Amino acid sequence: MDAAFETRLSHPLRLRGTGSIVLAPDSEIDVAPWLKHRKMKKFMGKQDELAVIASGLAARNAQLSEEELRTKTGLFLCVGFIPFERQEIETIARNSSDNGTFSMDLFSTKGFDEVNPLLTFRCLPNMPIFHVSINLNIQGPYFITYPGGAQFYLALEQACLALEQKEIDFALVGGVADQNNFLVQHHYKRSGITKRTPDAAGFICLERNGADRALLGLQMKYEPGEALQIERWVNKDVEKHLGAASLPVMLDQPAQTGNFYHYLQSIDGMKVESFWSL
Repeated sequence: MDAAFETRLSHPLRLRGTGSIVLAPDSEIDVAPWLKHRKMKKFMGKQDELAVIASGLAARNAQLSEEELRTKTGLFLCVGFIPFERQEIETIARNSSDNGTFSMDLFSTKGFDEVNPLLTFRCLPNMPIFHVSINLNIQGPYFITYPGGAQFYLALEQACLALEQKEIDFALVGGVADQNNFLVQHHYKRSGITKRTPDAAGFICLERNGADRALLGLQMKYEPGEALQIERWVNKDVEKHLGAASLPVMLDQPAQTGNFYHYLQSIDGMKVESFWSL
């Protein structure tokens, strides 16, 4: 994008339920209880597992029935930066080079063949929304974007519009970030982010025509030339940088009441803010 834009929206939508998961370093997760077909696990990466668990928690806490999920719910998701471990990157690079020069021919034959072929499924940013829709049987409209906390607001905006236009009655809006890996950590350090960046996923369920617990408003700006990461919550304590999962994870914190304000100025030049009444 090379031009500024700004969006302002105000929505009387009920926050019906939330769900999230934040992983401690080197911890394991068990996605099996959330899967309809356990054989699908071999196609899942960490970001897929995180998204399935968090969306399942949000749907359960929102008390959505199978019929409501299938016929009345839309799915809106923001996925973080593509995860990759150093050993896999170096293996591909080493076998895709000819005298120190990258070779597309070698990459498409020898280089790619040197790693597990299922790796592609485990790191693509569109796979989490596939696994969530399959396991929750969501057949309504969907939207997916990438790769950070500011882009989560694009998913949130699309969800609000779909609800206002009565395309759906419920919207599951989520963010997932597989961050505790070589490639994402390398990117963050180059961008000046020194905060600890754990793996996380969070979903919220919004309901049309809700009378309480309303999303009061959201605003998005894009201003070229910015290269800075600032995040601020009013009335909430934010200690970790959770990327695309930041906003929904914070909304899933232990019950509090009052008005809350979230502001994010991202490393890719977007400025976003939202106002919540919980």
